[in-house]
Amino acid sequence: MSKMPLLFIGHGSPMNAIEKNSFTNTWAEIAARIPRPEAIVCVSAHWTTDGSCVSDNEHPKTVHDIYGFPQALYEVKYDAPGAPEIAYMLRELAPNVRIDNSWGIDHGAWSVLRVMFPGADVPLIQISLNLKGDRRYHFELGQKLKALREKGVLILGSGNVVHNLGRINWDMSGGYAWAQEFDDYIRENVERREFQNVVDYGKAGKSAQEAFYTTEHFDPLLYVLGASDEKDSLTVFNNECVLGSLSMTCYLFEA
Repeated sequence: MSKMPLLFIGHGSPMNAIEKNSFTNTWAEIAARIPRPEAIVCVSAHWTTDGSCVSDNEHPKTVHDIYGFPQALYEVKYDAPGAPEIAYMLRELAPNVRIDNSWGIDHGAWSVLRVMFPGADVPLIQISLNLKGDRRYHFELGQKLKALREKGVLILGSGNVVHNLGRINWDMSGGYAWAQEFDDYIRENVERREFQNVVDYGKAGKSAQEAFYTTEHFDPLLYVLGASDEKDSLTVFNNECVLGSLSMTCYLFEA
């Protein structure tokens, strides 16, 4: 079995689950380009816990963790089967991760996967973000999960490199200068494989202070970087900021 790719998706608005645009069109193109996964492990910005958790539920529920959107979005169901065997394999690689079935598949996962794998027929589990973990913790946990790639597992991080909802400008098509500066800083360091500069994102300067107030949308990228290999090829796509303070930039690592 060939080694599976790694993906970080800047997921943006939940409306991307039901709307077609340049971002979602590229998500679909990437899904058609990569090998079909045996299973998906998703690190979503929207499941945060005290400690790291993973579900072994055979039939995870669709979680509508969104507010104030059109009714059509609340009617979305993404009934992908769970992957208990992958959850147990993950726990062997990272024994500090515990089983927790209190959550399900949230919009960080289903808004993207509904576009990429609309049949909802690829087994899927989520791993939570440990609220007590620092950036190094997330990167090193990603390193531990690297072996899953050899088992046909696609590791998917879903968040946004820049995610400052308090600064959203609905009338702005691009990004503020500081948003673009931070997004460029991360992209340039990912391209150079200088991942420590991504972990220590504060080195970006003042733009890092504006990019987000909390890091849960940034942290999924660190899992993907941790699970990557030096020989992986990198594709950057949807490389732009929107609404002033939101980055849609995505990263694909392929063996």
